[in-house]
Parts: sequence; structure tokens; C-alpha cells
Amino acid sequence: MAAKPKKKSAEKPAAAPDLAAVREQIDGIDREIQTLIAERALWARQVGKAKGKLAAAVDYYRPEREAQVLRRVVDRNDGPLSDAVLVRLFREIMSACLAQQEPLKIGYLGPEGTFSQQAVHKHFGHSARGIPLASVEEVFDEVASGTADFGVVPVENSGQGTIQSTLDLFLTSPLMICGEVELRVHQYLLSRTGRLDDIERVYSHGLSLAQCRNWLRQHLPNAEKTAVTSNAEGVRRARNADDAAAIAGENAAHVYGMKVVAGPIEDRDDNTTRFLVIGRASFPPSGHDRTSLLVFIRDQPGALYRILEPLARAGISMNRIESRPAHGGLWQYAFFIDVAGHAEESPLKDALGEIDDFAGDVRVLGSYPVAVP
Repeated sequence: MAAKPKKKSAEKPAAAPDLAAVREQIDGIDREIQTLIAERALWARQVGKAKGKLAAAVDYYRPEREAQVLRRVVDRNDGPLSDAVLVRLFREIMSACLAQQEPLKIGYLGPEGTFSQQAVHKHFGHSARGIPLASVEEVFDEVASGTADFGVVPVENSGQGTIQSTLDLFLTSPLMICGEVELRVHQYLLSRTGRLDDIERVYSHGLSLAQCRNWLRQHLPNAEKTAVTSNAEGVRRARNADDAAAIAGENAAHVYGMKVVAGPIEDRDDNTTRFLVIGRASFPPSGHDRTSLLVFIRDQPGALYRILEPLARAGISMNRIESRPAHGGLWQYAFFIDVAGHAEESPLKDALGEIDDFAGDVRVLGSYPVAVP
């Protein structure tokens, strides 16, 4: 007679961890983290001493070194925290360590609460001192004069394209591009009352109004839309009336004491703005770089082809090309070109030598690390 199968005994649930023991482990790890951060800060001081007596904080800042550190953070990450979270944590540690010498001064399109300010924090950390300015042109002027160490300016949006007014400033400015920041942009409708039915006017930067065009058409078809110099300026205007609203980042609601009516309200799920970091000097290669070129071409057949052909032959990827009036004569144009690689390294260095033979003028606006997410 066959034996009856044995019944499987029910598995006992794992015992819940002792909360006090878990917290004790966390406290111990916190102490280790704090000790290591303090040790890192001390070694950062040693870097300053090794470089000798320098003039200002800007002389200690090395964007290529920071990019290399952050890429290693991403490469080491096995979770559970995301790459973006760990990059933000390490960025703040590096920012605080650098500020031991003196905080970097960063100009941006103000007032406080703009996406440009968010880009400053993402790239330089909160230990840098932001300088809010009234226009992108003022950002260029303050960096050129030395009042600001660097500037952060918007250059293109994933949905609305290039910001031509920013590009035009490079035609006459001596400044260099030192970095780039990609910022995921979420737009919110803010007002004093927080009620959609009260709104008769909407203030915001023209680009933000364009990014939310479909939402505004559907929900506020009769409201007056007014473009202003920045989103934060729109919030400052809207906070003075119950029938006004503004489109801005959620952070602006906290800064100016406004209520969120709706959001995010941007029309595209991938709405991202690219910012450029501008400064007065160029920096060495980081290992994963992009170069921005400004090329004035001679008025002759095949001139643009002769500029692009050496890049293609060298296998160099071109990320972007834009033409703008050159301001040097009627119907003369300059081309802004973004390519992969660093101008001091081959094959780009060799290709630039060939381009120089055909172009009227070639200016390297900057070679800089590709944005770390």
C-alpha cells in the first residue's frame, strides 16, 4: 500500500526585525558617513594647499574633475537609490567642500524661484552663491566683468527649440562655455486664491506659455496671457491680485507664498531645458565632452559642406547646427555647431584644423563635460 504523501508544514513568517536594533544600525552608519564627509573636506583643503595661493574660489573649481567623480558615482551604483539621487548627494558634498575656500558666485536669470536658479543648484550645489539678474544679457556682463565667477543661461528646450537670443550673445561675447545642465521642467499654475475659476490673467515667460499652450487652450481659453522676463517675475505680478495667475516651477509657490492651482501642466512629458554654464576660461578634457563651435563661412559654393565634411570623415557626431545672422554684414550668417569630443583631443583637433582652411573664421566657444543626469 502506497504511503500517503506528507502534508507540507506551513512556513513560519520571518520574524519582524527589532526596530531598536535597526535604528541603532542606522545611527552607526550615520556616524561613519559623517566621519568620512569630514575627512573628505579635510582632504579637499589639502588640494587647495597643493595648488598654492590662488586668487579666488574660481581658481579651485575644476568642472572636468567633478564630472569624472559623478560618472564614477553612477558607474558604482547598484541601487536601491537612483543615479539622480546619488549624483545630487555627491554634488552637494563637493559643493560644500569647495565652499571652504570661498563660495562660487553664479549669475542666473532671476529673480529667485526661476528654473535658471534650479539649474544653478543642480550643477553647482546649494553652497554656491547665486546672483539673480534681470536678463540673460546681464548674466553675460556680470561674468565678463568678474562680478560673477560663472553664469547659467538657458539655450534650448526639448519642445520649443533653441533660444535664439542666448545664441546671439555669443557672437560678440569673449566668454567660454564651461558646462551644460539638463533640467527636467515641470510647469505649475499658481495663484493667490488657488481657484481656477478666479483666473482672468496668466503671467509667465514666453517659453513657459508656449510649453503649456494646449493646457491653457483647454482650461483657460478666455484668460489673457502675458509674457514677462521670467517665470518668477510672473509670480511676483500674480500675487498682487485674486484674478491673476502665473506659470512657474512648484518651488516658486513656496518662495512667494502662492497656492498651486494645477500641475504639472506642460504639454510634453519629456519637457526638458538645456542650460549652458559660461565662464572666462576653458578647461581640460573630462573623457566625455562636447564642443560648441561658432563658424563664419565664406560666401562661396559648397562652403557649408566643406566645413561639415572633415567632421563626417573623422567619425565625429554632430549634435546640433543653427544658423544666425552674423551681424557683420547684410545676409551674412554664422553657424553654431555642437559636436562630440574635446577641441584639444583627436580626432576633433585634427578636423578643426581642416575646417579652419575653408571657413572665414572658426571660434571654439568651449569644450565641456557632457551633462551628468
